[in-house]
Amino acid sequence: MFTVRNSIFKTLISSNLSKFKYFSTLNHEIKVCIVGGGPAGFYSSQYLLKHLPNTQIDVIEKLPVPYGLVRYGVAPDHPEVKNVINTFNKTAQHPNFKYYGNVSLGKDVSLDELRKAYNIVVLTYGSEIDTLLNIPGEDKKNFMSAREFVGWYNGTPGLEELNPDLSGEEVILIGNGNVAIDVARILLTPVDILKKTDITEYSIEALSRSKIKKVYMVGRRGPLQAAFTIAELREMLKIPKTQTIWRSADFEGITADTVTSLPRPKKRITELMLKSVNEAKSLSSDDKQFLPIFFRSPIKVNGDSQVESIDFSHTVLKNDRAIATNDVENITGQLVCRSIGYKATSVDPSINFDDKNGRVVNIHGRVLQKDSTEVDKGLYVAGWLGTGPSGVILTTMNNAFQISQTIIDDIKNGVLNCDEKKPGFDYSKFRAVSWDDWKKIDEKEVEDGKKLNKPREKIVSVDEMLKLI
Repeated sequence: MFTVRNSIFKTLISSNLSKFKYFSTLNHEIKVCIVGGGPAGFYSSQYLLKHLPNTQIDVIEKLPVPYGLVRYGVAPDHPEVKNVINTFNKTAQHPNFKYYGNVSLGKDVSLDELRKAYNIVVLTYGSEIDTLLNIPGEDKKNFMSAREFVGWYNGTPGLEELNPDLSGEEVILIGNGNVAIDVARILLTPVDILKKTDITEYSIEALSRSKIKKVYMVGRRGPLQAAFTIAELREMLKIPKTQTIWRSADFEGITADTVTSLPRPKKRITELMLKSVNEAKSLSSDDKQFLPIFFRSPIKVNGDSQVESIDFSHTVLKNDRAIATNDVENITGQLVCRSIGYKATSVDPSINFDDKNGRVVNIHGRVLQKDSTEVDKGLYVAGWLGTGPSGVILTTMNNAFQISQTIIDDIKNGVLNCDEKKPGFDYSKFRAVSWDDWKKIDEKEVEDGKKLNKPREKIVSVDEMLKLI
């Protein structure tokens, strides 16, 4: 038995040594450029620096500041989710990591230039345009995407002038994922609670003047297909002076037997919804209302210049798909946020991009050559840019780790040749923001936040950021 085990051990050692033999023969660094300073970019950097010997990683980001959706997408009242920044900061301290903010792919530097300067390029710049409903009236004033609204209260540069009109009493959210619930929670949570978060001061001022009393969240399918998570729903049910009001008709046919047969996560959230339905309380005169509605699909936006209401068709489920019927319901709302997903864009003509699905054409993170089924060696994609916008930060981390391991395997197996010494790219011609520069911005934001008894007050102007450094 010992002999067999010893033999297996020797085989494993020999195998690992042979795999790393290639790296030991290199007399130069493997130069990697990661395009995008969000979660996918930092997790890819973390994994490659740990597992790929002799690697130099340059991360370029179009904004001066890092962290992507962790900074600009995570709700301000969810500071625990932003703790991943601590991990990103550790990665940034690695001697072989460099950050170049305020550098845009397709504008400042081309993909072809990066390919010539680096052995490996990993695209991780995410998804930032909205999926449209494509219904009449979608362009009316005060009809916006949830992405824009979230960016407005989170301080995304360019969205500080969004100025949503909060003078009406009713809001309609189209879509029932976690982003829609985030918007609902921000609109309904007392301002005194939000003031303690890193939400922008201009949005606090606007929310303090808000007249909103009702927030409808409308989904095409039923409760069993709801896209929000149980944690998000629990938070909604606990908002002070806010009642969640369900339509009991939406839950017809959902029996104890139905719930028992559901997978555990779906079972728990369905049980919570049913419990909330059965615990409906009488409304106080000053209570706000959160009104989830199912089996409705938007067909028309009404109003002159500004949205006044939306016509929804009743839907029925067939093979888990929502099929519109001829029955129509009109729901009034003076502000509408569309929350039905995102798409990525192609920022450089050299990228093999699928416009229909809004992502880079790839197989397991390996980008394919244009008009070909062949892999474009040395070019990879990670995160939402490669998978489409789905999952949470943990999902992105796992994807980035998998793609990074794919890169390492491609080098080990001779699929990707890194024998050529690459120079890296000279970013001195741009007004690139270094990691030390970002720390100056960070310190200023924290300092300004202390004056307001909050974690930070974000600088939203790129020009102001650049002047500071």
